[in-house]
Amino acid sequence: MTWKHPSSPIAKKFKAMRPAKKIMGTVFWDSRGVLLFETLQPGETINAARYCQTLDKLREAIRRKQPGQLTNGVILQHDNATPHTARVTQGWLEKYGWAILPHPPDSPDLAPSDYHILGPLKRELAGKRFDDDEEFVDHVRNWLQNLDGSFFREGIYSMVRRWQKCVDRLGCYVEK
Repeated sequence: MTWKHPSSPIAKKFKAMRPAKKIMGTVFWDSRGVLLFETLQPGETINAARYCQTLDKLREAIRRKQPGQLTNGVILQHDNATPHTARVTQGWLEKYGWAILPHPPDSPDLAPSDYHILGPLKRELAGKRFDDDEEFVDHVRNWLQNLDGSFFREGIYSMVRRWQKCVDRLGCYVEK
């Protein structure tokens, strides 16, 4: 109970909403399309060992989808998160001769997945409700698989333009 004046407005009652569950997903893609999409199980976290397992899956996906690419060389772009920089991961990358395209920390303006995939994906998911995690993951997987090849090419080309803008602006933030 509260003390109030007779002319005070009626107190509003807010409905409590359950917070949305979070599902962590990883997508590896190149100019031709999605190479690997996977999600973590609820409660599972990413560490160096788990990231190396994902890289094993990526290596197999590249071998299957793009024969010959592994011998031409693979360049990954990832940030300086602990699983990416751990000794185990660095050893894995050296073992297979994969290179890393440097990426400044906290720079979503230079990470193609951040600016090219997440925005359209958020728009795709806006207002949609899913009965369970599996339905959600299937929807995202289908959305990724149905994107036109030009979508992915544009993502890579825009990365080049954004990096050039960053260089031209002496490292300052680039939005578009």
